[in-house]
Order: sequence, then C-alpha cells, then structure tokens
Amino acid sequence: MRILVTGGAIIRDNQGRILLQRRSDYGNWGLPGGGMEAGESIEETMIREVFEETGLEVQQYELYTVYSGSRMKYRYPDGNEVVFVMFIFNARVDLEGRIAEDRKTLIYSDETRESLKLEFKSIEDINIEDISTVQRPVFDDLKKEVSTLLRT
Repeated sequence: MRILVTGGAIIRDNQGRILLQRRSDYGNWGLPGGGMEAGESIEETMIREVFEETGLEVQQYELYTVYSGSRMKYRYPDGNEVVFVMFIFNARVDLEGRIAEDRKTLIYSDETRESLKLEFKSIEDINIEDISTVQRPVFDDLKKEVSTLLRT
C-alpha cells in the first residue's frame, strides 16, 4: 500500500461559501488539490494544484489541518489501495470577474479536464454523500467546527 501526500485548499467567497470541485476521475465533489511531486514543498503542491484545477492564484494561505491514519485509506476504481496524508490549507484568492452570473459557479475550463464543475456552496448545503470518500472527514469536521491541527 502506497502513501500519497496531498495538498488541498479551502477557498471561500465573500459570502463564506466553500469552492468545491467536481472531479472528472471520480465524479465526486471535493476540495481543489492533489498529490505532491518530488522536490515540492506541501505549500507549493497546494498552490500548483489550485492553479491547475481552478485557474486561481493563491495569494495568501495558512495551514488549517493535517489528516492521516486509518480514515485516509482509499481504494481506487482499479483496485489500487493507498493511504493519504492530506495537508489542508485555508487559501485566499482574487475572485474578481471569475464568478458566473449564477453567482456560484467559478468560470474556468482546464486543459486536462480534471474539473467537471467548480461551484461555491455553503457548508450547510453540502451533502456529505456527494463528497469523495477520502475527503468526507474534512467536511464532517467543517460542519462540526472541529479545530484541532492533527486529525486521525
């Protein structure tokens, strides 16, 4: 079983809603982010992944929490099993001119089509069942306002 280190971002709009990404690989919703590449810092990973998946440039960030342990086990559709170590950051971006007329969709089309949809949702309106299984603990904790740094 492999260990995957990932960096993800909680990006909020001016109403406090969280940017969710509907991923093309699973079809689930989750936070923008992805796997660390050799030689990267975890901050560089998060900044790169946010840009690749949303077109947004992170202007400021702070570490929100780190997830590890048994809740982070994941089986890909092809049967490969991994354990994630997820570093989640609160990230600030400039959203000026980037939100569609529906006032919830981020305007962006990525070349690799990783993002099927990018949409801001309030924490109350997020259905945990729609979230990628490995990220469900993040959203459970956001809903419960858990604030410890390390979570297993």
